[in-house]
Amino acid sequence: MEEQPGLSDQYRTASPWPLLVALGFTLSEVGVFLGVFPVAVGGVLLLGGSVAGILAESGYAARPWRTLAYLGVCFAVLGGIVVATQVSPGDLAVMDTVADPNGVVGRGLAVVFAGVMLVAAGVVGQTAGTRGI
Repeated sequence: MEEQPGLSDQYRTASPWPLLVALGFTLSEVGVFLGVFPVAVGGVLLLGGSVAGILAESGYAARPWRTLAYLGVCFAVLGGIVVATQVSPGDLAVMDTVADPNGVVGRGLAVVFAGVMLVAAGVVGQTAGTRGI
């Protein structure tokens, strides 16, 4: 008699990635829309990491690091576009706006910051993985 009837090796276990994707998407949306910088950055980091993880687990990517870096580039570019649409390049007060962000600029900078962090994590993970660390 089997210890766990109804279970066999042919059935896969449940993956945690869909829950983490949903949580990352929710946190990033709440953080970006409400303008809470740490929540926005954490949500984008969780979203990017979980999307890279689910792609690696499902076999679409051999390792998650390069995908993580590509997602980071996409987030950084999108956040940069948001910031660029809100500041006038000819204005001398651009650095003042970036140094003390408010409104849409702060939200765009949160996405840019999270994208840069994802790129850094992807590069470090890729190089550490190839060196065997």
